[in-house]
Amino acid sequence: MQQDIVAGVAALWPIIVSVAYVIGAVWVTVDAVLRKRHVPAIIGWVGLAWLAPILGALAYFLFGINRIRRAASALDLKAESAAHGVARRVRAGAVPREEFAARHPGFAGLDRLGEWVTRNPLLDGNRVEPLQDGDAAFPAMLSSIDAARTSVTLATYIFDNDAVGRAFHDALVRARARGVEVRVLIDDVGARYTRPTMIRVLRAAGVPVAAFLPTRVPRLFQYANLRNHRKILVVDGCVGFTGGINIRAGHWLGRRPAHPVQCLHFRVDGPVVTDMQVAFAIDWAFTTGEGLKGERWFAPAVNCGPVAVRGVPDGPDADLDNLPQIIVGALSVATRRARIVTPYFLPDSVLLRAVQVAALRGVEVDIVLPGRSNVPLMDWAMKPQLPELIEKGCRIHLAPPPFDHTKLFVVDGTWSLIGSTNWDARSLRLNFEYNLECYDHDLAARLDAIIDAKIAAARPLGLVDLESRAFPARLRDGLARLLSPYL
Repeated sequence: MQQDIVAGVAALWPIIVSVAYVIGAVWVTVDAVLRKRHVPAIIGWVGLAWLAPILGALAYFLFGINRIRRAASALDLKAESAAHGVARRVRAGAVPREEFAARHPGFAGLDRLGEWVTRNPLLDGNRVEPLQDGDAAFPAMLSSIDAARTSVTLATYIFDNDAVGRAFHDALVRARARGVEVRVLIDDVGARYTRPTMIRVLRAAGVPVAAFLPTRVPRLFQYANLRNHRKILVVDGCVGFTGGINIRAGHWLGRRPAHPVQCLHFRVDGPVVTDMQVAFAIDWAFTTGEGLKGERWFAPAVNCGPVAVRGVPDGPDADLDNLPQIIVGALSVATRRARIVTPYFLPDSVLLRAVQVAALRGVEVDIVLPGRSNVPLMDWAMKPQLPELIEKGCRIHLAPPPFDHTKLFVVDGTWSLIGSTNWDARSLRLNFEYNLECYDHDLAARLDAIIDAKIAAARPLGLVDLESRAFPARLRDGLARLLSPYL
């Protein structure tokens, strides 16, 4: 009898697996078609579900579902409206359209687009200071924390438990001991690169800290989507830092780290710091339920520089596709030069075509990429799209080691985009990012000089280099590119 039962179960097992496979694939197809905006992502997920029985549906369940939309609608609306109420007090500093058009001819349409997309005005009177690598950024950030009198808010993707992380830990603890209100938000995945995590260490020291979207299976979710990739530090509600630098020892090149990483960060002073604090306050309210209100967190706006700046939040909620629309807009108004520096370059077909069209219009398009990525799969996936860019007139430059994590986009020596976003699907559609679009000739000139230095040190990439690769390498790269909707 027992043998008959075992035999019966064995006979049914293929049927059970087949039914589960079909149900899972049909579910993925329906959900992806109804919920996802981007056709390549729909095709990629549906194809994976049907071609990888069971595993495809499981991968979609773990990585493909945007669970943040419903959660975002459950934000503490009082906290959000209070934060935006403070922001509205600086809207009086918004640049009048007529004045803006006179100062920056040819960019009025991009300004209008930015305000329509983000619902944030362009704020005048800011100072933006580039800080190259952790060598300049970390001392400036630590000094500001040590000078804090009322509040410190810090959001970061990676906060390692290393020499740099402990320096920030000590500065935050000292600020807390002086009576400064401190709030620290660390992405749950980014916190787990070192153990014990700085979330645990800061919490043990009495510093209010929270993990953004905790994951139940940390190792499995090491490359999961819907991460908070923003880097925002605001001190006393009036001094801000943002850019691409994580809190980890690799960015402090002067200390000769084992794994050096170049990057660029910025100190920001002026009215737009309020918008930076708004972005933090919304993320903090979403994560903890606590609303940050009052002048302790939002200092009165003071004009202190010549740069007109707009905060550009982007993420898989109400801010979805903010950045892609602004990038396409910037490429469309470019008349002389568009310069892109990014560690990962896997834009979707719309952005890729916009870059090509800009080059075909006669715009000088320079794209600076790392000569070798820190993620080999990204290196492979990027290569198949580069020949068409070169054929259309784009110039590709491969930066030498150490790995360059810089994110910059500068147009016509006037407009620049700075912040945390990479040119790939993960940054542009799946993660929470924060950027600033800046209008100022002097700032753009300083950033152009940084890009000039990178290009001078880089190796130009030509069609011969790409076409001379061995067949196995070209096949590997082509197959890796098929994964671009998931990268």
